[in-house]
Amino acid sequence: MNNQIRVSCQLDRRTMAGSGFSLSADLTLPAEGITVIFGPSGCGKTTLLRCIAGLDLAEDAEIVVQDTIWQDHKRFLPVHQRKLGYVFQEASLLPHLTAGGNLRYAAKRSGKPQPELWDQVVNLLSLGTLLERKPDQLSGGERQRVALARALLSQPSLLLMDEPLASLDLPRKQEILPYLEQLRSAFKIPVIYVTHAMDEVTRLADYLVLMDQGEIQAAGPVEEVLSQPSLAAFFGDETSVVISGCIAQRDPQWGLMKVTFAGGDIWIKDTHQALGDSVRLRVLARDVSLSRSEDVDSTIQNRLRVSLVEISDTPDASTAMLRLKCGDVQILARVTQRAISSLDLKLGEQLWAQIKTAAVTY
Repeated sequence: MNNQIRVSCQLDRRTMAGSGFSLSADLTLPAEGITVIFGPSGCGKTTLLRCIAGLDLAEDAEIVVQDTIWQDHKRFLPVHQRKLGYVFQEASLLPHLTAGGNLRYAAKRSGKPQPELWDQVVNLLSLGTLLERKPDQLSGGERQRVALARALLSQPSLLLMDEPLASLDLPRKQEILPYLEQLRSAFKIPVIYVTHAMDEVTRLADYLVLMDQGEIQAAGPVEEVLSQPSLAAFFGDETSVVISGCIAQRDPQWGLMKVTFAGGDIWIKDTHQALGDSVRLRVLARDVSLSRSEDVDSTIQNRLRVSLVEISDTPDASTAMLRLKCGDVQILARVTQRAISSLDLKLGEQLWAQIKTAAVTY
């Protein structure tokens, strides 16, 4: 049961070119998991989210969520009739109520409060010790956790999140990201998450939508979209892939752990998670080097056997983007044209990809 989102509208706000801003999006989004809408500031991400919510009126739109028509050419459901939760950049909690009061208000408005859902949400977001505090007694990260809990307790069919971490400093952001990661397994609610931060994409996205200048540039499962060399211009130095694996071994002497995935093993800094836990790694194209032989006399400890499947030009004429296959996993490497010529690289060749342990993020 996918969700259908088609929005086309002309807005009054002016662009740098002086003309009006146009938004055009036609998407079929998964009914579960986290869909991340990613793009530069001003590209239309928030406008699309507000149109889905009914906060902005698109003159031409078709929005269907779990077989319920929110908008088409015949009808327009107002915001209060759309079964959605919305988490903004700022928590916007009711200041005269405690955190618990804000949550009880949301649960009551759902029409059918569920005590078991209350317990699940409060425990998942670790809010038990915060319920008696007023919003001005909470940190930014704590307020956003309460705002997320409030949205979940409204029992939405769709959860919308508009750059919820943008106003937080790095420590608070790192504090709340693990809670957001748990959403996909704890709840079956589809989430549409807007951001312009690449680390949030690689940590959270199951499905990725790229936007620029009001239009969709690409959409699909995150691993597929990120591994397209043709999108190197869109991501620039942030071009990377996501590798999903599980923790297979720990080396306490050196503070490292080994992550096993479909194409091999990668050593990373120890995150102190349990053996067997799932983890997502982000490998930037600029941090991957290639060799014809396995170089064991190197400080680079991660060496993966790969095949070269694509060579694409980049906006920088001196470099190229190489797509490599490592088992069932795609890896990108940004290398110089000179290196390609020197090694006389050919499609289909077997090579060794080298990735610095210190360069892998998660």
